[in-house]
Amino acid sequence: MTIEAFAPAKINLTLHVTGQRHDGYHLLDSLVVFANVGDRIWIEPADEMSLEITGPFAQGVPADARNLVWKAAVLAGHTAHIRLEKNLPHGAGIGGGSSDAGALLAALGCADTGVSLGADVPVCRLGQAAQMSGIGDMVEPFLGMPSLFAVLVNSGVHVPTPQVFKTLKNKDNPAMTGEFSTHDTAAALIDWVSDQRNDLEAAAIACAPEIAGVLEVLRGQPNQKLVRMSGSGATCFALFETAADAQTAAAAIRLQNPDWWVVDCALS
Repeated sequence: MTIEAFAPAKINLTLHVTGQRHDGYHLLDSLVVFANVGDRIWIEPADEMSLEITGPFAQGVPADARNLVWKAAVLAGHTAHIRLEKNLPHGAGIGGGSSDAGALLAALGCADTGVSLGADVPVCRLGQAAQMSGIGDMVEPFLGMPSLFAVLVNSGVHVPTPQVFKTLKNKDNPAMTGEFSTHDTAAALIDWVSDQRNDLEAAAIACAPEIAGVLEVLRGQPNQKLVRMSGSGATCFALFETAADAQTAAAAIRLQNPDWWVVDCALS
């Protein structure tokens, strides 16, 4: 029987780097949400492992044991033919392979959180708004998340995560302040998020100055409430209170920048 799974784009509304362990792992404090756009996975039991990559961002994605979705299947003890439809740009700070791996683990009912595969895998396995902390191993669901709408933009620049962390000057920053889970309206949550940070944004811009241009374009959109980079980059987002405002902004950005990846979406 074929199992189908959806691997949504992961958006870090906040990303605080609060320390670094002696083993090199970074400590994080992040409010993570998920978009209604993402990759799709089909898992069919087979005698041997195999992976087929399709979709607009299939090029350059390994179709062998290097792929996180392959590793997740092995972790789950499942031998299968997997078809992965890549609709999200990779190396873009929005989950990518981590979301694929997390979705597969959830679809197969694997009890392992997948933290051994990467810091983002446990929260992606949950697949809903949550606070992610520690080295990604601590995940607390955000129940009652208000409706938010966003425009996601990636100019095509690739920023390796290790390079961004290496460029980060201060790795001992304050954790998130206040209690985000008490904000039950979009306006209140956005106000709270505005007081938080993405500690990797400046480091990512130092590695890829193009990110600053994307942020500037998003800041110029009518009715945007907050603009920030997601994860370690290079995808950036603008938050809106209505779907119509997000759709209008996305259409304008696509018209001006036809080579960019631009989507409007709902976040949950």
